[in-house]
Amino acid sequence: MARDPLADASKRLSWLLRHGAREAGLAMDAAGWAAIDDVLALTPIDRATLEQVVATSDKGRLAIAGARIRAVQGHSLAGTPVTLDALEASWTVVTDDAPIFHGTRLAVLGPIERDGLVPGARTHVHLAESPDARAGKRAQVDVLLEVAPAALRAAGIALHRAPNGVVLARRVPPVCIRRLHPRTRRAARDLPLLPWFQRLEGEVRGPSG
Repeated sequence: MARDPLADASKRLSWLLRHGAREAGLAMDAAGWAAIDDVLALTPIDRATLEQVVATSDKGRLAIAGARIRAVQGHSLAGTPVTLDALEASWTVVTDDAPIFHGTRLAVLGPIERDGLVPGARTHVHLAESPDARAGKRAQVDVLLEVAPAALRAAGIALHRAPNGVVLARRVPPVCIRRLHPRTRRAARDLPLLPWFQRLEGEVRGPSG
């Protein structure tokens, strides 16, 4: 099968701007912005292709402002010089209480029940504003975790929205996860057997449920 040059360019730019700036020697500020000329000098990509990648990205991961480009979210702390404060200052604070969602696998529900959601190598946990959103969650997941923004704020954790609609938090404690929604046949079969699922559903139904 023939390679897609635009897809290859998109992957190269995403890696460089989200994870590879330090390794490649790309100058970048604390909010992730880099000079387009510097990016072009480090890649076999021309300006027209770069602009096409940004314009056609279905998840809006990259943004251009004048002579600069950045990934709007998804950075790794080890691979880039970004800071949490600078990234959050470039995003919008989320103030409403509508549920938000995080997609995951059945196999990791145990650690999530114990520790909540943590960003790992990334700067933030990624969340989505609706169960069917493309941005903020993986395409193929077993389970959607429903998270309560009000509970996050009560725990002192701010929520932010990146320009592409991804909602971000520094962490999500277990107490802020309110329901587990199956997304596969296997999850629909196995989730009701888990004590965590049973407890959460009992809390939703309440004493009279």
